[in-house]
Amino acid sequence: MTENELSHNIIGTALEMHKNLGPGLLESTYESALAYDLKEAGLNVEQQVAMPFVYKEMKMNVGYRLDLVINNKIVIEIKSVENLAPVHFAQTLTYLRLSNMKLGLLINFNTKLLKNGIHRVVNNL
Repeated sequence: MTENELSHNIIGTALEMHKNLGPGLLESTYESALAYDLKEAGLNVEQQVAMPFVYKEMKMNVGYRLDLVINNKIVIEIKSVENLAPVHFAQTLTYLRLSNMKLGLLINFNTKLLKNGIHRVVNNL
């Protein structure tokens, strides 16, 4: 599946999940529920993927973790906040660059209508 096909499936799954759960829960709750539903849909899902940070020639394990990685192609950054800030978009783009992936989905589940909380972030490798 291409990144666009995957993102279409992920977004559909997230919308359905949000209809059932609604806003106001913890990020970890949405992460676990979304991971479960995506696995049930037959996708390869990794949670809390450790991402080493390489600066110049020094590799550091400083605790960066990707919320979800889908089919080794898409990073999902999950939030449950009142409003997304510019730093959330920058964080997602930085994670894409560090992981050498092309597409990320920044999803804020703390919205009445989830379609308003889903944002595609593209790394122009």
